[in-house]
Amino acid sequence: MIQTGSIEKRSVSLRVLSDDQIEEIKRAAFEVMSKVGFRVHHEGARKMLKQAGATVSGEIVKVPESLVNACLSTVPKGWTIYDRDGNRAMEVESRKSYYGTSTASPNTKDALSGEIHPTRVADIAIGAKVADALMNIDWVMPMGSVQDVPPTVADLFEFEAVVTNTTKPIVFLGYTPRGVELVFEMAAAVAGGIEKLQERPFVIFYPEPISPLVWPADVIDRLFVCADLSLPQIQGPTIQFGATGPVTLAGAVAQATAEAMMCLILAQLRKPGCPIGLGCNFGLFDMAAGLLSIAAPETSLALAAQAEVAQSFQLPTWGLAGATDAKVLDAQAGSESAFSILAQGLAGLNLIHDVGYMSNGMVCSAAQLILGDENIGMAKHFIRGIEVNHETLARDVIEKVGPGGHFLDQDHTYNHFKNELWVPRLMTRSAYTDWQDQGAKDMAARIQEKLEDIVKHYEAPALPDKTLSALKSIRKKGENDLSKK
Repeated sequence: MIQTGSIEKRSVSLRVLSDDQIEEIKRAAFEVMSKVGFRVHHEGARKMLKQAGATVSGEIVKVPESLVNACLSTVPKGWTIYDRDGNRAMEVESRKSYYGTSTASPNTKDALSGEIHPTRVADIAIGAKVADALMNIDWVMPMGSVQDVPPTVADLFEFEAVVTNTTKPIVFLGYTPRGVELVFEMAAAVAGGIEKLQERPFVIFYPEPISPLVWPADVIDRLFVCADLSLPQIQGPTIQFGATGPVTLAGAVAQATAEAMMCLILAQLRKPGCPIGLGCNFGLFDMAAGLLSIAAPETSLALAAQAEVAQSFQLPTWGLAGATDAKVLDAQAGSESAFSILAQGLAGLNLIHDVGYMSNGMVCSAAQLILGDENIGMAKHFIRGIEVNHETLARDVIEKVGPGGHFLDQDHTYNHFKNELWVPRLMTRSAYTDWQDQGAKDMAARIQEKLEDIVKHYEAPALPDKTLSALKSIRKKGENDLSKK
């Protein structure tokens, strides 16, 4: 028999752009690259680009479409990322979505006291430990930019704090080219050598050029360090609608695609075949407040559109969800977190970061991260869709129970309820009187209770003493090197 309904399970998804709209945005991005160009503050990169066919006038570099296509022909279309122990963790390709923590804020909402204070190395360690304990957080970034060590060595302290407190894959920011080299040296010490790290990478580098269309020399040098090692990186140019990019979303997506493509070209010219995605960030410049909003619906809409452009090249994508502009863990924090997490999961973005951001991105919060973990669990369950086959249609069971019966005592119910039905970890479904008897705790109180339990009792698997000593030695060497500079 020919079975026309052969697809048993179809993931729930959304589409923002038509094929024609994707092509129009790509044409606009190519035009930005070839006619407007980029300001490149790196003499070596300018020479490299000119030799490859770009037009160079002073610091302005204009890139022809033929060069873009040549670089697109050498870039890998996806990557496999492993965890700290070398186990396969993420297939960064197609429309597979993975959620990660927030990062780089100067302030932290203290996990225990709730006070807002400058981010410390200890906060990075706590953030990584909490992320390691949460079942729906797939990867980890340093939750903040530490303020209690010199900024030139902050990335070394941050990476050490993260890698010793989670086994999950890590995306890191490097603050100097030498810092990026040292972080990779630390990662190699964990992996058992640079060759093993290259074979099973558990780290991804995250370079950020300056929008609109500016490439500082040190950003390019950092990008080159990663390219030379053929380790994966995902770029993060950040466009604020109406401030550092067009206020129209189509124009912002075109500019972001051009900026992301320039990172790709630099990496491929430096080391053809090195892994790099086509990521970017968007934020809304609130015209009334004069501040960046990281939770506006336009952010998710633009990210979904840019992801469709990147997906048309079969390249990995970058998202921003689970964040809030709220100052406390309230209804706004929950609704903004849930909306962006679901929207971007439906859009099939690959690496979705910033779960845990609060206060316009100025505060990292482990409590907000836990709220996001709950929302991610719900979103993942929804996005996976419905499996339709002989077993799930349950015709025999319906016939057996018949009119007026019930399904509670059926083997079919017992065999399937754990997989079919999502079970909240923090949201309450208790009767009102039971909820009162349990302390009448609201969501914020339940989150804080879970957070304190993780901080006080959870321990991530420890690295061997030999590896810990190696990390400390590399970090101290880096402090010495960078202090001289």
